[in-house]
Amino acid sequence: MRAGSDGFPLVFIQTREGVVGMRRAMTILVFCVAALLSLGLVMLYSASMAQQGSRYLVMQLIWGVLGITACVFTASLDYRDLKRYAFPVLGVTLLLLLLVLIPGIGTMKNGARRWFDLRIMSFQPSELAKLSLILALAAYGEQFRRQMTTFKRGLLVPGIVIAVTLGLILKEPDFGTTALLATVSLMLLLVAGVRWSYVVPPAVAGIIGIAILIMHDPVRMKRILAFLHPEEHRSGVGFQSYQAMLALGSGGWFGLGLGNGRQKLGFVPEHHTDFIFAIIGEELGIFATLGVLAAFVAFVICGLYIARRARDNFGLLLCSGITFLIGLQAFINVGVVTSALPNKGLPLPFISYGGSSLLMMLICVGLLLSVARQAEETTSVEVKLSDEDGHPAPLTS
Repeated sequence: MRAGSDGFPLVFIQTREGVVGMRRAMTILVFCVAALLSLGLVMLYSASMAQQGSRYLVMQLIWGVLGITACVFTASLDYRDLKRYAFPVLGVTLLLLLLVLIPGIGTMKNGARRWFDLRIMSFQPSELAKLSLILALAAYGEQFRRQMTTFKRGLLVPGIVIAVTLGLILKEPDFGTTALLATVSLMLLLVAGVRWSYVVPPAVAGIIGIAILIMHDPVRMKRILAFLHPEEHRSGVGFQSYQAMLALGSGGWFGLGLGNGRQKLGFVPEHHTDFIFAIIGEELGIFATLGVLAAFVAFVICGLYIARRARDNFGLLLCSGITFLIGLQAFINVGVVTSALPNKGLPLPFISYGGSSLLMMLICVGLLLSVARQAEETTSVEVKLSDEDGHPAPLTS
């Protein structure tokens, strides 16, 4: 029982329907993540056994065990305690993003400097940036929730933080993660209460800026041309996307059978990471790919349900940001593999090979479960207590 806005006590009655709904959402969410993880391990071994044997599977299992442990630990925490650490974590992340750009510290692969070489494994700080930026924006939105409709608090201050973070990621360069985080950040600000009139101009300016950068980047410009004219570039920069489409088409309804795919034998580059969805389609068929899409749709629905039922604004923003992040990343990955979107280097959550990504995604799941666990499914009923004379008595303590 607590005081209402007029000084009278409010009695909260827990509803059975709310408890059942939250438990159902948590169960479906965990089931979807477990199914995607299991499918990812199976397909990772199938996709890499001809060239790497069980190496990728073993590494993914190690990261998976670490991620599940972190997920369980995070789910057991009270997510509200993380507000005090949100900005320090973001500060550490910005430092790591800066250090990875320094030659000799960050590792260069395929023309990009995005990784720290930890000898037995590598770590990508931009994956940490996804979670830390969402956490910081959620904490900021909670702290200044009454001022989010103003230009200074609603857009200027968080906009500077977002711009610095995205600028460091873009410098690596990593256009895919930059575009993903920019979109998620804008969506999160809108949920926090920022006015559309404040968000639209910088969003348009950002799109124009990225377009200009792409036009002056020969590699990215070739990818755009390959997307617009795939038949003309199928033997060049569009080779990967074209082969992915062949893999999806050859799988048919039920696939060629687990392990019987041909495109993984050097025809589809990055078949174990960004393009593993094509191998799923080739070996397991359309029904399997539709099942993957259904799992992500169910994940997004459950995530938004938990966000809507969160007990405070911080939980609402945190769950919304995480759900937007995972759902949009899956959408972009599938869009790239099916040639519905230009080529972007983003892994398919829970399925693609990548330790940093898997670890961060599972921590995100743990945060969703923490918010769900702490949520109070209640209906507030205002009860006006009366004194001995029958007059309403305000709550005094």
